[in-house]
Amino acid sequence: MNNFAELHKRVEDILPPEAQLTKAECEGPDIVLYLKNIKAFYADETLIKRLATTLRKRIIVRSDSSALLPPDDALKKIKELLPVEAGVSDIRFCPEFGEVWIESLKPGLVIGKGGATLKEVILQTGWAQRILRTPTMPSETIKGIRSSLLKESENRRKFLVGLGKKIGTPLVKSDWVKVTALGGFREVGRTCILVQTPNNKILIDCGVNPETPEGTKAFPYLNAMNLMLDQLDAVIVTHSHLDHMGFVPYLYAYGYDGPIYCTAPTRDLMVLLQFDYIDILNKSTGKAPYSEKDVRKMLNRCIVRDYEEVTDISPEIKLTFHNASHILGSSMVHLHIGEGLHNLVYSGDMKFGYSKLFEPANTSFPRVETLFIESTYGGRDDIMPQRQEGDMRLCATIKQTLDNRGKVLVPVFSVGRSQEIMLVLEEYAHQNPDFNYKVYIDGMILEASAIHTAYPEYLRQNLQRRILSNDSPFESKTFEAVKKNREEIVNGDPCVILAPSGMLSGGPSVEYLKMLADNEKNLLVFVGYQSSGSLGRKIQKGSKEVPILGEDGKLETLKMNMRVETVEGFSGHSDRNQLMNFIRSVRPTPERVFTLHGEESKCEEWARTISKLAHIESRAPMNLDAIRLR
Repeated sequence: MNNFAELHKRVEDILPPEAQLTKAECEGPDIVLYLKNIKAFYADETLIKRLATTLRKRIIVRSDSSALLPPDDALKKIKELLPVEAGVSDIRFCPEFGEVWIESLKPGLVIGKGGATLKEVILQTGWAQRILRTPTMPSETIKGIRSSLLKESENRRKFLVGLGKKIGTPLVKSDWVKVTALGGFREVGRTCILVQTPNNKILIDCGVNPETPEGTKAFPYLNAMNLMLDQLDAVIVTHSHLDHMGFVPYLYAYGYDGPIYCTAPTRDLMVLLQFDYIDILNKSTGKAPYSEKDVRKMLNRCIVRDYEEVTDISPEIKLTFHNASHILGSSMVHLHIGEGLHNLVYSGDMKFGYSKLFEPANTSFPRVETLFIESTYGGRDDIMPQRQEGDMRLCATIKQTLDNRGKVLVPVFSVGRSQEIMLVLEEYAHQNPDFNYKVYIDGMILEASAIHTAYPEYLRQNLQRRILSNDSPFESKTFEAVKKNREEIVNGDPCVILAPSGMLSGGPSVEYLKMLADNEKNLLVFVGYQSSGSLGRKIQKGSKEVPILGEDGKLETLKMNMRVETVEGFSGHSDRNQLMNFIRSVRPTPERVFTLHGEESKCEEWARTISKLAHIESRAPMNLDAIRLR
């Protein structure tokens, strides 16, 4: 849209005059229409489709402020319209956006058949609804995020209107596209790439390597961008693991003030894990690279999008997220650059195989010339067993240890592997009534699981149905949240302990390890990737004595007498075969592939394999490489 006068004119040409358009403006990537007579708009069901087709944007329709029922009167009317069975937990008004936020356990009943109830609310009160799902388990993170977004509504609206003006400026055609590798190439950790055209500078991911204290290896090479942070146009986050988003608040601490694009679950989990990261660093090293204030600023710059939703993030770049099947809300990124100049797909971390949590990763894109793909398990021997075999072996190994009066420690990431393992154990306990052992969940697993229940639409259909039927497996009697002293658990009856971090880099899992390692009856079982140099990798490789921080902050030697097992098949990453199947399934076939997010040998081996077997030009760039794509 070249200017707002033109926008207003094009909208007026479509709307009936009686709708009384008072304002049409860009709010971030969306177009918002303010009407004095919203009933006239809803009288014609084809209007919204015609507007979206003509303007090629997502259209939001709101009542002019003069047409809004006073909040107290609107609240009374809304309560009359909403069925009790909807389980409404909160109703709050956001005058800055002309919205009423309705939180409910059953949003479908708030919306009504064919949107009937939703429509009736806006017709009778003027307030547009934002429907939010209440998690089935209490979540302080979701509560805090929603309160913060409401509190910052005025500031957020000013930001979005300013961003809308930038996105709506006339298109200047670019003649080249370049990518710079800033982290995560030939390594796992600190993933970050810069996509540039003559007119735009976009970061995809900005992570940390939490397994190393060395700043030169822990953080991306942002200084290699050769530009100030405030020159970035946008940041895209694929998912909420620290190695992909752990450094994003740093951008706000040092000058960036633009948008973050991600899915809603990624936003919520990102805030949870970043606050925890700050806390861990401040306790261990005394200094985090950013503060909680920077995380909050990042939160209020987040623009969330669903899968398959095309969004203009600049005058020349369109973004679409696709299911990556790695963790809740994880995405592959499709960028359509220019008017057909180039199409780039960045896989992020992805799973093209079976899991209990998600459907397999998407393989269909409108166009793709260049594919950046992860290589975590891209090595020749990285073949995982069938998932069913992994489930059976894990449960049998755990049961054997418990029957022998031992205790089982399973180090897991708070997001992803913990929920996957919970589903396996919950199913096993349901099928085997004699499994009378407690499964303790510690750390942030409970909070992360609660966030899963707020976004069931991102999960497999059978899991969706269970959560929507008030039968969430994460609330099964099989599990007990740790609310007592950890020593009591270690000294108590045989049990299973699920605790972060997954690589034993800190957190509750290390505390349990210190107390359990000496007893040969106990079991330590790895179910996820252990990065090179991590404590988990050292133990996994057979070290019987490992260095560990004592309570006084000094290194001590921990003797590993407990049994150590690795059960494959639960990773949120694709193994070698799944990666190959993904490459062969991608449509259309990419012209070139670049590998990243894997140890050096795996990135190189995976690139060679793609070239040889898929006959696609492929290579494994190094950090700091600049690659011209067009």
